[in-house]
Amino acid sequence: MKRIKVINDPTDLVPMLHAMDSDVKRKVFQEVSSKWCLKSTIKEMFGDEGIEALNFFVKMKLVRTRWEPTPTGVDMAYMSYYTTFHIDASCPVSEVGDILFVMQMTNDDFKDMESKIIEIVDKGESFPRTIAIKLNISEVMLKGLIKRSARLEFKGMKVTHVKEN
Repeated sequence: MKRIKVINDPTDLVPMLHAMDSDVKRKVFQEVSSKWCLKSTIKEMFGDEGIEALNFFVKMKLVRTRWEPTPTGVDMAYMSYYTTFHIDASCPVSEVGDILFVMQMTNDDFKDMESKIIEIVDKGESFPRTIAIKLNISEVMLKGLIKRSARLEFKGMKVTHVKEN
C-alpha cells in the first residue's frame, strides 16, 4: 500500500532534512525501506548511532514497528512507513529565517541548545512560550529545535524530555 507523508508545517522541514544528515542515518533508512529489520541487526551493523537513528525515525513517524520472534526471544522490527513525501508548506517571511537557521545549525551548536532546553524541562518548565523566553529565541525556532531533537518532543501543548531506551 502506497503511503504519502504530507508536510504542511514549515517546521516539519527541519527534522525531514536531518533525517538523512549522516551516512549512518541514510544507510539505516535504506535498510528499513526495503524490508523489516530487527533492532538487534541494526545495532550490529551500525552500533548505537544506528539505534539513535531508529529512535529519531520513530519520533518522526517515518518507520513503523512490530515485535518479531527470534531464536533468543522477541525483538522490535522496523520498516519504512512512507513511500513518498509531499511538501506543501507556507509561512510568514518573518519565520523563514528562524526555520532556516535551525536547519543549518551545526551539530555542536544544536547539541548545546538541546542541552539548555533539556535542562529547563528537567527543572519543571514545560510550556514552549516560557522556554523560548528563557532562551531568548522565538517559539518557531524552539519548535524547530524540538522537532530536530531525538531527545525532546511535544506532548500536547508541553515540551517533554524523552528518556533514553
